[in-house]
Amino acid sequence: MKKASAPAPVSAQGQPAQREQLPMKVDVKINTLRTDGPVLANASVNLNGCFAIRGVKVIDSEKGPFVSMPSYKSGGEYRDICFPCTQEFHQQFHQAVLDAYQQALTQLPQRQQTAQATPAQDMGMTM
Repeated sequence: MKKASAPAPVSAQGQPAQREQLPMKVDVKINTLRTDGPVLANASVNLNGCFAIRGVKVIDSEKGPFVSMPSYKSGGEYRDICFPCTQEFHQQFHQAVLDAYQQALTQLPQRQQTAQATPAQDMGMTM
């Protein structure tokens, strides 16, 4: 299968042009937190409000949590479906996902208290 790509931009002097780096807004939503198995969380990521990535996972490892991109199995190995192309954006993307995961963990006790309070309020009880 042949990859289609746009020609590299060229400056007026015939040299490869520098690509302008646009600021990237990375919005992460942690969909589920898990306590069993190696998958710690499932997330969705939105880039600049115009590109969505579903199926991002936070995985537990010996070195700590890491981000796993959506992938498919091909010939006995897993291949990422999408991935950051530069080292700088790779770091920004993964840090944004891990930060959102840590934030979701810190909010977990608040969510559990809210969930426990809701049934009592539904029964007309006040606390």
